Amino acid sequence: MLEALQAMGSVILDPYLILLIFITTVLGVIIGVLPGLGATTGAALLLPFTLTMEPLHAITVLATVYVSATFAGSITAILINTPGTAAAAATTFDGFPLAQRGEAGRALGVAVVSSTMGGVFSVIVLCVAAPLLARVAYQFRPPEYFALTLFGLSMLASISAGGAVRNLIGGVVGVWLATIGADRATGIERFMFGNYELYEGIGFVPVFIGLFAMSELLVQSGRVNHIVNTISMKAVMLPTKEDYKKIWKTVLRSCGIGTFIGILPAEGATVASMIGYSEARRWSKNKEEFGKGSIEGIAGAEAANNAATGGAMVPTMVLGIPGSGTTAVILVGLMVHGLRPGPYLFTEQVDTVYQIFGAMLLANFVFMAMGLYAAKIFARISLVPRPILWPVVFALSVIGAYALNASLLDVWIVLIFGVIGYFARRHGFAVAPIAVGLILGEMVERNLQNSLKMFEGEWWLILTQPLAAVFLLMAFLGLCGPAILQWIMTRRG
Repeated sequence: MLEALQAMGSVILDPYLILLIFITTVLGVIIGVLPGLGATTGAALLLPFTLTMEPLHAITVLATVYVSATFAGSITAILINTPGTAAAAATTFDGFPLAQRGEAGRALGVAVVSSTMGGVFSVIVLCVAAPLLARVAYQFRPPEYFALTLFGLSMLASISAGGAVRNLIGGVVGVWLATIGADRATGIERFMFGNYELYEGIGFVPVFIGLFAMSELLVQSGRVNHIVNTISMKAVMLPTKEDYKKIWKTVLRSCGIGTFIGILPAEGATVASMIGYSEARRWSKNKEEFGKGSIEGIAGAEAANNAATGGAMVPTMVLGIPGSGTTAVILVGLMVHGLRPGPYLFTEQVDTVYQIFGAMLLANFVFMAMGLYAAKIFARISLVPRPILWPVVFALSVIGAYALNASLLDVWIVLIFGVIGYFARRHGFAVAPIAVGLILGEMVERNLQNSLKMFEGEWWLILTQPLAAVFLLMAFLGLCGPAILQWIMTRRG
């Protein structure tokens, strides 16, 4: 434990890393306040530019963008009733009404403090829980990893508001994309159509840039003339003693909710913020204030969505199962830098792991300072005209994709998946399940092949492994449980 604390503390002694965290936090806040970008899009855009960095610096950049952009969405949610990120949608319910009453500074102060407490709490849980889970994960063999990955895919049913069936279809499409290229076991070519640049499969990075950044560009192009109502604000204020008394239980509750939701594979900050908000209302003595400017509503949503960031890093780093869309990007960053997610990460590169944790902790305090002293300035960024903003995003997407391998094929992949993501969103499909399915698809195939080798082709022996059977049962209940429960209730009725 002492070594872990020393590794986390070493972050403070690295001036370059501190400067990197500061710059990235500024960038993350800018990304967060620009409606339509968000943490996932920002991380996808920055991913190609981190490939020349050292592994620690690269993952620190991506993780810092994650936590800072998640918070920053609350600035525009409160001031212009437009959440900068999906995770800040619940903040608009009470943040904007409070701002309309002339208390925008108070609303932002509550959001800043609640977000910081949620982020710090989740990083502490990450530091404690991740090594413990890593020890358990040492017992995992291919059958257990195969079952766990199927469980992660089953969780796609609830990753977003697109609906369980649509999300699962997206996950299946992602798994299919993972099969493109030569089979690693047999060398058989699959879906290559004679293009040998696809021999190693489709790269994660251009697909992610296309699905998240390019598709968002196309969506936002239809809102060029959208006009927002701005709220004037003098300064951001820290909550008063009375405010703290009113929200401290809500913040603690939402910290636990957000961290737990974040740990669940395929869940994320958006789901956490909605549950945090609804639970804040459920337990509040002043339910009539919700929707009209309740600071408990703001605290519940903001503490939960930032707590989910640290929680989502737990399955990402310990099991290689992304806990959210943004951690899927971070997982790609880990893999391209040779940091193998899983239990061995906590023995072979333990110092790097805890330095990443320390960087995330420091990033929370940096964005707290920025939120208190510079929120008014950052709020002006949200007024950048879309005709200027999105051509810049387009240029960064193309440059980032091409710079990866100096390949025009990667640029075409970005453009193609941008169009796919755009039409998917138009028809109610979320793009995050496709991205997660692409990552988990390769894991499913590899671990199934290894399991079949272990059991000499007798696949049903996977069910004889206790831990694998538990994960498969959880996946079945996750998919079929609601339908079974509804059938039982109908029969009783």
